[in-house]
Amino acid sequence: MLDERKQKILKAIIDDFIITAEPVGSRTIARKYNIGISPATIRNEMSDLEEMGYLEQPHTSAGRIPSDKGYRFYVDFLMKLRKLTPEEIKNIKDVSLYKKINGIEELLEQTTKVLSQITRYTSVALGPQLKKTTLKHLQLVPVENKRVLMVIVTNSGLVEHKLLSLPKNVTESDLERVSNIINDKLSGLAIGDISDDVISNVKKEIIGFSSDVFDMAIEFLLKNLQIYTDSKLFLYGTTNIFNLPEFRDIEKARNFLSILEDKELLCEILSNSFMSKDIVITIGSENKYQEIKNCSVITTTYKINGKTIGSIGVVGPTRMEYSKVVSIVRFLSENMSQLISKILNN
Repeated sequence: MLDERKQKILKAIIDDFIITAEPVGSRTIARKYNIGISPATIRNEMSDLEEMGYLEQPHTSAGRIPSDKGYRFYVDFLMKLRKLTPEEIKNIKDVSLYKKINGIEELLEQTTKVLSQITRYTSVALGPQLKKTTLKHLQLVPVENKRVLMVIVTNSGLVEHKLLSLPKNVTESDLERVSNIINDKLSGLAIGDISDDVISNVKKEIIGFSSDVFDMAIEFLLKNLQIYTDSKLFLYGTTNIFNLPEFRDIEKARNFLSILEDKELLCEILSNSFMSKDIVITIGSENKYQEIKNCSVITTTYKINGKTIGSIGVVGPTRMEYSKVVSIVRFLSENMSQLISKILNN
């Protein structure tokens, strides 16, 4: 663990570098930050921090810049989360942003847009991953004029319903029989695992007119839940990198853009946050893929009824405003979870 003086110097260097993107010298630290020691002493401490791997010196006689190890120490021990400004909160919670949104996809599109605009980095989101969602209950409720209300409930709390006309001669007992068989055979089964073979085996237990109702129920089940089985990727602010000095290097910019074109890779990066209960921060060389080792990724998840179904995050330089981005991503995620619940319950 670094002693208090080294921690103060490291924090000052990182804070300054995040703002200026320029190597930081001892005189800058002495002049701008009230550490209470001379430039010579600061210089000695900076040399120690460099030897310990927390700082790097890009050019001889130049100032220092943080290493990935330095950023990690900063994020884990030194960073204080910045409070969101009233304007940032308004942009996230503005009713006008959400009042016309009727679906999860529209919400994710708007959310990634807002996230990118506030952070000025590239924002990404992974749509609901409900392929492993299981069927909890199907109910066929007879209503007047020979119609039936089909209701599907999943373990994630997702509810779908539709009113359909019944085939002729179908009785209330037929509806009850089909409901019981489906719930007995398919309840607890992942939606993505309800294959043609599974359906065929279950249908063998259906006799007579009940088979027509069964066909209707299965078609409704698969059709309405299929939209949630394939995760969709949402991306906004891809050109924001050109405003950052780190990516004036054409090779770095090309690598970054290649990442954004690789949807499978982005989905994997976003899925990494599924096992965490909070924000996941991956810094530079900590990233698995070479193309993204000049970047940091901050992700978190959003939920339905407490169950994680997707993730959202920001990709930017290692010189990222971590305290700001973490606060914004966390607030957005909480807001999204509430809005998704409202959308599904409407």
